[in-house]
Amino acid sequence: MFRSLSGRVLILTGIFVILAEVLILVPSVAQFRQDYLISRLERAQIASLTLLADDMIPEDLEEELLRNAGVYNVVLRRDEARQLVLSSPVPGPVVDTFDLRDPTMSELVREALLTFFEHGDEVIRVIGNPVREAGLLIEVTMPTAPLRAAMVEYMRYMVMISTLFSVSTALLLFIAVRSFILRPMKRVIGHMRAYAQDPEDGRRIITPSASVSDIRDAEEALHEMETQLTSALRQKERLAQLGSAVAKISHDLRNILTSTQLFADRLEASDDPTVKRLAPKVVNSVSRAVNLCEATLAFGRAEEPAPRLSLLSLADVVGDVIDGERLAVAEEADISFAEDVPASLRLRADPEQLHRVLANLVRNARQALEATGRAGEIAVSAEESDSQWLIRISDTGPGLPPKAQEHLFTPFTGGARKGGTGLGLAIAAELLRGHGGRLDLERTGPEGTIFLICLPKEVGQVAENSAAAGDAPA
Repeated sequence: MFRSLSGRVLILTGIFVILAEVLILVPSVAQFRQDYLISRLERAQIASLTLLADDMIPEDLEEELLRNAGVYNVVLRRDEARQLVLSSPVPGPVVDTFDLRDPTMSELVREALLTFFEHGDEVIRVIGNPVREAGLLIEVTMPTAPLRAAMVEYMRYMVMISTLFSVSTALLLFIAVRSFILRPMKRVIGHMRAYAQDPEDGRRIITPSASVSDIRDAEEALHEMETQLTSALRQKERLAQLGSAVAKISHDLRNILTSTQLFADRLEASDDPTVKRLAPKVVNSVSRAVNLCEATLAFGRAEEPAPRLSLLSLADVVGDVIDGERLAVAEEADISFAEDVPASLRLRADPEQLHRVLANLVRNARQALEATGRAGEIAVSAEESDSQWLIRISDTGPGLPPKAQEHLFTPFTGGARKGGTGLGLAIAAELLRGHGGRLDLERTGPEGTIFLICLPKEVGQVAENSAAAGDAPA
């Protein structure tokens, strides 16, 4: 029990309540001592006034008055004259004097502690103001044993009351904590354990129902997390199944494309000028398709392979991509292409992977323009600085929808057009990370969209990021 939260709450509550009672008990005992002494002064004053009213009081009556007052003698100062009104034998010397006319709380507490911890019956002098201004000052001598006994009795009573109060408060708080906090928490824990047994079962997702706002906030956060996790697990399972299917399709497609590549090689021997001009592009397209199938098969075992870096002419790669997209433009579409790449610009990259990146971006732009049914332009420009190469792919399309911007590089959720999978941007971003670079959305809106490719010139940085991309798990 003591290791549980409820047990510790019970213990701590009892400790804190007792501590609070102790802090209250000490001043209350000091106040009790002051009231006790004041009552003795008042009794002594009444006895002295009785004697002043009749000087012929017998000695035995005087002793009875002192005994009832609980003092040895009484000194009353009236009209600046100090007068011993009542007296009896004092059993010992006066060990201390206490002035009750204007004490501070710290003095009362200190004097109460001294009285409480003293041993034996000693004689003390107490000075105070007479009641109803029956003089200037009253002074008595009295024993400490009755005072200490009264203080002990009062403290015993207060401790008993404090203990009862502490236990009652702790039990009530314990019941309240169990009812309003621990039971809802145990229900949340039970839901978590049930969900952990089968996280793909949507029926096990918690339904927030707590009446305590803080616990309900926790339930709502847990509900959101479990919902997202269940969706992610389902998507992961679908992706695994899709990956297995794609691997099988890519295997068969690679065999088909290999045969097509052999047939395409013969096109170069044709006498038709158009065929001669287009045959190399067909051969290159088929070769890239074969390489893509092989890379897809490898993707089932690991992430994209590390890039094989070499110096290449960016203008040649961009021209090849643009030529391929011009052939893919629909007849009814009015789409133009522009290239602003210096012929002398050479950068360090993997030719096949860079071609895939540019092809994905330009294809996305072409499909977005075709979907609008309006005329538009796609432009590819490049520049370089001291530390990096910059490539921009811009279009005059309608811009990316908000959902696509929110999940821009997430597979199957960042599609920029209806029916799109979002794989193109995800693959492009992954390939560029392998180069040590990045893909950024520079601008999007009704006036068009611009994607920015940044490739570093530092060979060490490229190699480091390439190795990290090649070692990353699938």
